[in-house]
Amino acid sequence: MGLIDSLKKAFRKPYTTVSVAQAKELLGSGAVLIDVRSAQEWRTGRAPQARHVPLDRLQTSTAGINKNKPVIAVCASGVRSASAARILAAEGYDAYSVRGGMAAWRQAGEPVR
Repeated sequence: MGLIDSLKKAFRKPYTTVSVAQAKELLGSGAVLIDVRSAQEWRTGRAPQARHVPLDRLQTSTAGINKNKPVIAVCASGVRSASAARILAAEGYDAYSVRGGMAAWRQAGEPVR
């Protein structure tokens, strides 16, 4: 393996960033959606199937998340969900982050409750 390949591998994201449509496909196949926003943000509206696991509690709260299912993280814009997906991937989860977060979710016309 050459230096370039080694560097690409070293800096590769351990998770996958997905669109809202791709996230919906994954959910249809049994994936779990976790919303990593704050409690205040959670109360402003969330995807109906989302579980609330704030980012600051994620490392202590992963015990309840099934490792045999893909896990999709969502936040307001996609920054915190990327951090969550990185944490989940390091814990052995098949992890995804929703590109654009709940802003993209709403813009795609997906339900929010």
